[in-house]
Amino acid sequence: MFSSHRQGWLLVALAGTALCGCQLVPASQLNTVQAQNRSLSEQNHAQLAELDNLKAHNRQIEDKLIRAEEQLALSDQKLGSDNKKLANYQRERDQLRDQFTGFSHGTVRIPPGLSNQLIGLSKRHPGLQFDPQTGVAKLDSDVVFDSGNAELKPQAEHALADLADVLQSSEARDMRVMIVGHTDNQKIAGKEARQRYGDNWNLSTSRALTVAKYLGKSGIAEQRMGVAGYGGQQPIAPNNTAADRRRNRRVEIFIVPADTPIVGWTETSPSLY
Repeated sequence: MFSSHRQGWLLVALAGTALCGCQLVPASQLNTVQAQNRSLSEQNHAQLAELDNLKAHNRQIEDKLIRAEEQLALSDQKLGSDNKKLANYQRERDQLRDQFTGFSHGTVRIPPGLSNQLIGLSKRHPGLQFDPQTGVAKLDSDVVFDSGNAELKPQAEHALADLADVLQSSEARDMRVMIVGHTDNQKIAGKEARQRYGDNWNLSTSRALTVAKYLGKSGIAEQRMGVAGYGGQQPIAPNNTAADRRRNRRVEIFIVPADTPIVGWTETSPSLY
């Protein structure tokens, strides 16, 4: 009876399967499909992770691009500033060129009253020359200093004291005074002089400084004065004869208006600073 009952259920199951059109799948095939499904799922996760990495990398590139654009903007800004400074330097250079061109063409603006005083001063002191067209006073170094020395001779002090009086007059009160020392091309003679000054650069600068200090003691404000030394590098004669070498040994005193551009003088070249 039990066998008949089981056979009945089997017939019912077979009949149900036949009626619903279902088919039984072998276990091996099901396992294969499930393995393929897991593999596809893993590939999908890997692709999603790779996509996230690509998005993160893209954000990094965008950040770098933004920083590069910001740096480029800063560089453009700096370039503009540098171009502005360059334009200022070129303008100052042109002013300096015009200044020295003016010297050579006699266009320095020396007040007539001051020029007349300096002409009279040069007549009283043979060691002092004055060119009214350039505004340059020249001191003969052999009259002012002993050879290889930067200490003033007594007769030179009188000339400089009178010059200081002129430079403090109402016509000269606003003028600048640039003092420049020059030598010939001969080496300094004497061991003691060489030990003290070393070479013509130092000797020429020391002489210009000595003149400036004396003018300062005589009442000329230091703010009005500048000092330079050229050694034997700026001769006005060939240095072939004793007379020519004497011409090259000189201290020049440039008397110029306060607004004349002078290299290194901040008040006269404000755009450089």
